[in-house]
Amino acid sequence: RKYSKMSKLRGADRLKGTEKNVWVEFGKLAVDYKALNLGQGFPDFKPPQHVIDKMVHAVDGSENALLSQYTRSYGHPRLVNVLAKLYSPLTGQTLDPMNNITVSVGAYGVLFCAVQGLVNPGDEVVIVEPYFDCYEPMVKVAGATPKYVPIRPIKKEGVLSSDDWKLDPVELESKFSAKTKAIMINNPNNPVGKVFKKEELEMIAGLCKKYDCICISDEVYEWMIYDDNKHIKIASLPGMWERTITLGSAGKTFSATGWKLGWGVGPDHLIKPMQILHQNCIYTCPTPIQEAVAEGLEYELSVQDNKEECYLTSLALELKPKRDALAKSLVEIGMIPTIPEGGYFMMADISKLNIDIPDDGTKDPYDFKFVRWLCKEKRLSVIPPSAFYNQEHKNLGEKFVRFCFIKVRT
Repeated sequence: RKYSKMSKLRGADRLKGTEKNVWVEFGKLAVDYKALNLGQGFPDFKPPQHVIDKMVHAVDGSENALLSQYTRSYGHPRLVNVLAKLYSPLTGQTLDPMNNITVSVGAYGVLFCAVQGLVNPGDEVVIVEPYFDCYEPMVKVAGATPKYVPIRPIKKEGVLSSDDWKLDPVELESKFSAKTKAIMINNPNNPVGKVFKKEELEMIAGLCKKYDCICISDEVYEWMIYDDNKHIKIASLPGMWERTITLGSAGKTFSATGWKLGWGVGPDHLIKPMQILHQNCIYTCPTPIQEAVAEGLEYELSVQDNKEECYLTSLALELKPKRDALAKSLVEIGMIPTIPEGGYFMMADISKLNIDIPDDGTKDPYDFKFVRWLCKEKRLSVIPPSAFYNQEHKNLGEKFVRFCFIKVRT
């Protein structure tokens, strides 16, 4: 039965325009065509054994019966305590585990708590493109207006580095105004793999201070940094701690995306609204998962001086050969890769392939049509990057596709 627009038996108006989801479509397409899935961002191997062992012990080996019951709403005490130890030196702060950290269902959940807990209807939020696709709908559902500014490749020929993708300072500031409540950045960036340099972060920080706004910094790929690049937390820059929420992820840190556990780190005046939002929608996260992640991080801290034993550093050492192997293969078949400095995604320019893609009956950008064709005809699933741009800028992404090289065999 179809209900009229005046009927009360329908969804909330604020959800309009957020219905489409790239993961739903292309995840299903990969399954339907039994394609090799080098698209979605999850590993095809187990987390480190010591973390698995901690999970098993938390569920079935511990004498503590409370590990199967509710734990503290804003984060299991053991977990927030080790997170405080981990992030205090990285942010240059002495973190209070109870007031400077909140835990939710994945970084996705933390991001939702940040946007819904801190952004008001009528506010404006600057979003750096390409962005993880949930940023835009989250801002719109909060009743705010997104303002978009892309990083663009400044190099026009040959293989690129993600460092060749730059923000234009003038264009960036043009998106700020008295209405700006926050800026959302992803560092390292998904899908480009850009690790923002100190001077770039200082430029963003300067605007945050000038316009008195919050920085929501999504740093879930913080441990996957290659070559001689260094990941700098924008929260560690002068004057930025008090206005920054830093997002982290157990799923990305321990290659356990299905565990869906994430955290936000920041000053108490920004964390508290997120905790209020969290307690009224999620309330708490699974206790055994939090216990296992806590014990896993405790172990990582104990071996952090050993780069090959500490998973926080060894994962990047394992991924770098995969990154390089994929880049080599893409060049050989006529694609032009952007070599990422961080994360486990690689953008590849497909414009030189000159493949005539049959019309699929949609008005979607070229990369969407190319990826559908690639999955159906070649049984290879990747992701169309124009999904990470707003409608006005989708042309900036449609000559690329995104690969997830964590699944590459070397």
